[in-house]
This record gives sequence, structure tokens and C-alpha cells, in this order.
Amino acid sequence: MPRIPTVDDDPHGLLDKTQRQLGRVPNLYATLANGPAALEGYLALRDALTRGVLRARVREQLALLIAQENTCTYCVSAHTLRGSKMGLTDAQLAKTREAADDDPHTDAILRITRELVRTRGRVTDETLATARSAAVTDAELAEITAHIALNTLSNYFNHLAQPELDFPEVAA
Repeated sequence: MPRIPTVDDDPHGLLDKTQRQLGRVPNLYATLANGPAALEGYLALRDALTRGVLRARVREQLALLIAQENTCTYCVSAHTLRGSKMGLTDAQLAKTREAADDDPHTDAILRITRELVRTRGRVTDETLATARSAAVTDAELAEITAHIALNTLSNYFNHLAQPELDFPEVAA
């Protein structure tokens, strides 16, 4: 049972914006709307990152991996569904959750992301050099860190609020 209710009244228009962008309002967003500034900040960062250097597929893989690392069943479920709609196979989704990909560049992005999450940003020089040797750029490193912040926000809020799962369940 949810510990924080969803919001029906939306004087700031944030849920309408979400509806237009996603075609629906997931319970995470409707619950985060209890703090309009929190939802507005989340949406602003998410929107800014869509204009970055990381491709949509990689952004989706990052969201899935970070949710897995944070054991957020809500987000693992949501991003498994989104990833499959983007063409990721079940095998690719499973590999993503293990920080692996057949493409060497994407694999390096996933591996350094997992290491950043696990070390809270304190990766070794060797880890950074390994990512750079796979052509991970400084712009990508900056965006990876921003994606970690964005997705950790939603993961932790889901842990706190426990919104009703409105996606097919995939256990983290």
C-alpha cells in the first residue's frame, strides 16, 4: 500500500506536462507531485538530459541499471517495459542489469556507471582510464553522473513513498 498518496489537484500543470510527454502519468510522478518543486526539478533535469550526448537507448539502459543497483522494483519494472518498447531484447535487458552490453562503448558506459553508484562517485584512476580507453568522453561522464542523480532521486522516492506499481512487475 502506498505510503504517500498520489496528487489529483495539479495547480502547477506538472502532471499535464507529464501526460503530454509520456502519454500517461505514472504513479511515481503523481506521488512526487506532492512536492511540486521536487517534481519540477526532476522534470527539468530529465528534459535537459534528453538533449545531451547520450543516445536515448543508452539513457534507458542507464535508468534500468541504476534502478537495479538501487533495488527499485518500481523503476526496474518501468524501464524494462520502456527498454523493450525501444527494441532491447530480454537478453539485452538482462545484460544491462549486470552492467554489460555487446557494444564495447556502451559496455564501458554501463560499467563505469555501476562503479560510480557503488562507490558513490569515488572511482579509481584505473576505472576512469578504462572508461576513457573505450572512448567514453568527459561529456558522457558528466551526463552519466547526472543520470545517476536523476534516477537515484526517483529510486529513493519510490522506496519512501511506495507508490502503487503501474507497470508489469519485474523484481529488482
